[in-house]
Amino acid sequence: MKTTLSTSDIARALKSDENAAWSWNGAKALAEYLEQLEEETGEEMEMDVCAIRCDFSEYDSLEAWASDYGMQEDSLDDGREDRKDNIRSFIRDNGQLIEFDGGIIVSSF
Repeated sequence: MKTTLSTSDIARALKSDENAAWSWNGAKALAEYLEQLEEETGEEMEMDVCAIRCDFSEYDSLEAWASDYGMQEDSLDDGREDRKDNIRSFIRDNGQLIEFDGGIIVSSF
């Protein structure tokens, strides 16, 4: 027996995970991403907040992510002038980036 969850149901489940620190906007953006992924792959997903918490992390900004990972300016220099574009490209080349109003979510890689 399966229960179909709405975007809000998924976001509430993510927010209720006491071991994660999702913002409401972050939880909603991640829920929308997971729904889209399920739609694109055609495979139903099981709601596992622990696995999701381990696979994704939320940050206030691209700069906050780069700081947490010790990414120096020269390590992100690929000829672009905009540091945010460099960070964005680095993340997308190595994992998933979900941008939303108030922050970003990055997959583990």
